[in-house]
Amino acid sequence: MSKVTSKLQVTIPKALAQRYGIEPGDEIEFRPAGPEIRVVPPRIERKRLSLAERLRLFDETTARIRERWKDLPPCDPSADRGWTREDLYTRGTPARPLPGEEPEPRQ
Repeated sequence: MSKVTSKLQVTIPKALAQRYGIEPGDEIEFRPAGPEIRVVPPRIERKRLSLAERLRLFDETTARIRERWKDLPPCDPSADRGWTREDLYTRGTPARPLPGEEPEPRQ
């Protein structure tokens, strides 16, 4: 447990500081969390990848996916699946007349 000094300073236990990567000089954030206070450690900045590095990673991922899919049979979009793409958009909704059409009478 830490004590609050007369200057309202708090010492963070060494084990917690090491666990969360808090070092002398870091700025930590104190946030209210209901009846408690949340201590937010500094965010570790991620190195931003260059465009060339991002493209290289994209190409590697694409090659892995193509390798996985090479043995799958090709997709035949004209094959009868028993449903159409339009069925996906209207499934579960009541049929509505198209503009200019008369609604069907209810029975």
